[in-house]
Amino acid sequence: MSNEQQAPGRPGRYQRTTGGLVASMVVTVLGVGALLWFMGIFRPDFETRPEAVDYLDTVAAAQLADLEPIYPARLPDGWIATSVEVDPAGEPVFRVGLLTDDDKFVSVEQQDASPLTLVGGCFNGEEPVEIDGFVVPTDVPRPVAREWEGYSDGDRNVGYVAEVGDVTVLVCGSAPEAELQAVVASLTTAPID
Repeated sequence: MSNEQQAPGRPGRYQRTTGGLVASMVVTVLGVGALLWFMGIFRPDFETRPEAVDYLDTVAAAQLADLEPIYPARLPDGWIATSVEVDPAGEPVFRVGLLTDDDKFVSVEQQDASPLTLVGGCFNGEEPVEIDGFVVPTDVPRPVAREWEGYSDGDRNVGYVAEVGDVTVLVCGSAPEAELQAVVASLTTAPID
């Protein structure tokens, strides 16, 4: 072995080339990729379904505050409420967000606004297309409204809207029409005990 020391400021003995840089980058990327793959093997699968909220508690509180929210009396099996909003200031707003058992979104919204304003909000500014409406079957004893106008964004969202007293109610979402109609038929203003 030699006891020679390199003069300060002189490069090492290896050649610094573009090929060497590319090779070191490839090795680094492969190493990071292998590490991420290895960590992914031991990672548990996470549930991405949102947490359910109890919208009926909010309905009861709104009723105690002398508001008259229009809400689904019950949800189909496997459905959950994911959000609920009450804004009594100014123009009262009541909104419940629902998630179906096959991860489709449904919104029930009550607001002092025109039907087309609510429908436009549901379709994110897309021009609504009028479709066949929905008439709540006569075996439903006291629907909040018997006749509902139907709208679609022409793609995947459908909405049913009706004027109930001095407010407008909208049920819309990406769920199949039959499921949206079932929500419409279940709407009520009944007091919660």
